[in-house]
Amino acid sequence: MTPLVSVIVPILAADRDSARQLIARIPVDLQVETIVAEAGTELGLESLSQGRPDVTVVHTQQGRGQQMNAAAGLARGEWLLFLHADSQLPSDWLDLFETSVREHGTGPGPLYPRPGDIVGGWFQFALDDPAWQARLIERAVAWRVRLLRLPYGDQGLFVQRRTFAALGGYRDIELMEDVDFVRRMINAGAVIELPCALITSARRWRRDGWFRRSTRNLTLLALYFCGVPPRVLARWY
Repeated sequence: MTPLVSVIVPILAADRDSARQLIARIPVDLQVETIVAEAGTELGLESLSQGRPDVTVVHTQQGRGQQMNAAAGLARGEWLLFLHADSQLPSDWLDLFETSVREHGTGPGPLYPRPGDIVGGWFQFALDDPAWQARLIERAVAWRVRLLRLPYGDQGLFVQRRTFAALGGYRDIELMEDVDFVRRMINAGAVIELPCALITSARRWRRDGWFRRSTRNLTLLALYFCGVPPRVLARWY
């Protein structure tokens, strides 16, 4: 049976434990396959696929864009869902995904679907911390997405496999590969936000400071739109 969704998770050394937890939380389902893209071979993540025929581990060159492209090349699903390793999918995400896709009429068709059919989308954003700062950041992200149509990769980007191929996948850049891809995906056709939140780890905000990290992210985004090369931004990141 061909899966409906291929979940793609790029992994670096710091993500190893998070990846194990993420895979453990994804139940076995014939409609879902999971592909873990490990940068290098030193992490020993092959154990993730033991007893899980739905899980594949692929070794790639380092670089989030290269990792996701390599995994997408192996994917069999009609849809590709790109997840960060420290994300948590809601338990009913697949039902909500199927319902949302059907409501928008997406189905077999040309490379770019008919007007009104969706080519991709994302989840709502939430942090796994009860602090009031987390709620404020969630609201700020919601407004950014609403006004600028600009989610980040930590919102779980999904796209039709055929559209991903037509767009040439992710560009091999050191930073902002998700922003670059989202802008191209939105230009390719209609997109939606699923009516459920993808839970993201707040550990980086706690480590760097709630508002310090958010301010840095917005500064980097502004510099990117002003034309500063991603390789330069990556050094500052």
